[in-house]
Order: sequence, then structure tokens, then C-alpha cells
Amino acid sequence: MPLIAVCAVWAVFWGSWSVLLPAVKLEVGISATDLGIALSAVPVGALPAMALAGRLARGRERPALALTTVLFALSVAGIGLAATGGQLALALLLVGATSGALDVVLNLATGRAERDSGRRLFQAVHATFPLTVIVAAPLTGLARSYGLGVDTVLVLIALVVAAASLTLVALPLGRALPEPAAVSERRRLWGTAAVLGAPAACVLVIENSVEQWSVLLLEEHRGATPLVSSAAPAAYMAALTAGRLLAQALPRVRLRTLYLVAGVGGGAGIALAGMGGGVPVTIAGFAVTGLALGPIVPALLSHAAAGDSSGTLVWGVSTISYTGFVVSPLLVAGLSGWLGLPAALAVLGLLGLPLVARFLVERS
Repeated sequence: MPLIAVCAVWAVFWGSWSVLLPAVKLEVGISATDLGIALSAVPVGALPAMALAGRLARGRERPALALTTVLFALSVAGIGLAATGGQLALALLLVGATSGALDVVLNLATGRAERDSGRRLFQAVHATFPLTVIVAAPLTGLARSYGLGVDTVLVLIALVVAAASLTLVALPLGRALPEPAAVSERRRLWGTAAVLGAPAACVLVIENSVEQWSVLLLEEHRGATPLVSSAAPAAYMAALTAGRLLAQALPRVRLRTLYLVAGVGGGAGIALAGMGGGVPVTIAGFAVTGLALGPIVPALLSHAAAGDSSGTLVWGVSTISYTGFVVSPLLVAGLSGWLGLPAALAVLGLLGLPLVARFLVERS
């Protein structure tokens, strides 16, 4: 399916990127601080691009998705041209912009396909991302061990991404451009997007925290070896995939139920991972977190797509939820300086409370 193919190649880059980072740092010749500054360009580029892409792509989902996929491929190849910290930051600004635009347009295209076909697609499409990350990371490590340079790996990834855009010819065109909405209607839709996007942002704060801090937690606070500690993000991603595929396989689960599962299970899981004393308990906590949180964001996007044929809700939920990725590094870093990393991750369990609150509101 074209949407799954595009999501998969998008994940190939992000799954490979963390493995390539040490080599990128060495080749460019920058410090860890300079690398951190360069990496911060990704969300800086993403947010305005997401806002613009959502405005332009509604009703033009197929050509917009093809264009953003090709631009993302070019930006990935462009990283290999960076020779200084400033050039790397500029390259990652473009990667952030094209990746953010791809995120929004892929969600818009999936929402359009759900409405036109009557089939549930968001869980299956979103399950592709973590599954591909699990596969891409070790394959990239294997490529590096065989002597492939960063430039070569990035060009190969770019070619794979660009090739996936060719599959989009099988995606039906949108039926028509959406009619311009009145100001009051736009305000109502963005208000609804905020209600749906805020819980999704809480979920993405936890998700990004697991991806960035779980290995460090196991190595520095649990005494795990690098090989064992690498199982933490893998366990989370595998459970995330399982949760989404389970939600796809089951009859349609009510959004209200998923709020409760994500709020209680996700909050308890990350708290267990942070405060659990041993390696097995910590990894189990991350797995529970992924299993509980996995279905909720695709379900929220599917709900948004069903409730608004113009695509504004999907656009709004995608953009608002992404702020979770933006604030997550600073939030965990600040809490770690105050409480220490284990307690900081455990405190993130409180982000499950807004989801439980949504469950209670839906009930009333």
C-alpha cells in the first residue's frame, strides 16, 4: 500500500539517524554541545513547515505527498554535504521542515483514504514506523561495520525514500478541494484540534523521552551493558507496534476506552521504568508504556479525519501534538537536573492524567 510504503521509508531515515550520529559528529568535527545545537534545528524547521503544509495540502493529498517525499529524500542526501556545525544545522533545518511537512501530509492522505474507502488505516500505517525503526537501526550499524561511510548510507536512504514516491501513483486523487470555511467554523475546528491534540502531545512527550533517555537510564543507573541497554527502546518500539496492530485487528475500540488504557497503562508503565530497581523491570516498564500508548495517537487522528472532511482537524491535531516532541528534551533535562533521571522519567507518568481526564469527560 502506498501510504505504508511512504511511512516505512520515512522511518528508515529516523531509525538509521541515531546510529549515524556518532560518525556524523566525528566527520564534521564538532563537540557534543555543537551537535546538540545542530539537532535542535529539526523541530525549529518542522513546526512552521507543518503549519504551511497543512494549509496547502488539503484536497491535494496525492501530489502533496509525492512532493514532500521527494523533498525529504533530497534533504536527507544533503546532510552528507555538511562540513561544519553551521552547515549541519542548516541541513537538519531542512530535514526538520521536510519531515514535518511529510508527517502532516501523510496524515491528511491517510484520513482522506479512510473516508473514501471506509476502511480503518491509521493504526496500520502508524504501526509501520516503529517496526521499520527496529529493523533500520541494526541494519545501519551493520552497514557501518562493513565500512560504508555516512555519505554513502545517506545517499542510499535518499534513493529508497525517493523510490517510494513512485508508489503514490496508485493512490486515488482527492475528490475536490475543500470549500473555504467561515471564520467561526475555523475557530471551532481548531478548538476541537486543541482538545484532541493536547492528549496526543502528552503521549509524544513520553514517547520521545523513551527514545532519547532509556538507554542512558539503563547504562548509568541500572548498570546495564550497552548491548542490554539497547533493548529498552527496541522493547518500547516493538510494544508500540503490537499495540497498534492489536487495535487494527480488533473490532473498532471506542476512543474513550483508549484514553483510559493510555492514561493508566502508559502512566504506570513509564513510572515503573523510572523507579523500577532492576534491568528486567525497567525494560518491562518501557514495554508496558509502548503497548498502552501505541493505539491512541492513530485513533485520535482517525477520529479527526472522520469528523472533518476538509482536513483541518487532522492538520491541527498533527501540528499541536508535535509540540510534545519539541518540549520533551527540555522537560526531561530540567527534571533530571532537579530530581535525577530515574525520578524525572517516573514523573512523566503524571502526563497520563490528562488522558484519564478525557476518559471521564467522555463518560459524562
